[in-house]
Amino acid sequence: MSWHQIEVRLKPRPRGIHLVTQELVGALPMLMQVRVGLLHVLIQHTSASLSLNENADPDVRADMRRWLDRIVPEDARLFAHTAEGPDDMPAHVKAVLMGTELTIPIRDGRLALGTWQGIYLGEHRDSGGVRTVIATIWGE
Repeated sequence: MSWHQIEVRLKPRPRGIHLVTQELVGALPMLMQVRVGLLHVLIQHTSASLSLNENADPDVRADMRRWLDRIVPEDARLFAHTAEGPDDMPAHVKAVLMGTELTIPIRDGRLALGTWQGIYLGEHRDSGGVRTVIATIWGE
């Protein structure tokens, strides 16, 4: 069994739900050496998220953003934490709802995702900037 850990810096993106599977996998060349194992990814931010969902139709990502914006509106009357702008506290709530970490099986050097699954970055701020993900691989 071996362990690998790497910090992956995802390029800045606008607010929305973005498919980042290839960007993450591309930063993990050691993945190809693992016959069976696990990949754990953690985004080191409180206003962004990681999740698994549809990787083919971009309408799903747009619908997800609209749904999140509807259930967590930028309404300062709802929140006490407003010093960092109107998108900050809603971004924290969205990150809690969507999650900040994933564990994905590895099989024969590839992520064992379903046919239509991809890794989403939820960028919940207007200007979130570079996002850092800690990727830990464990396997043989």
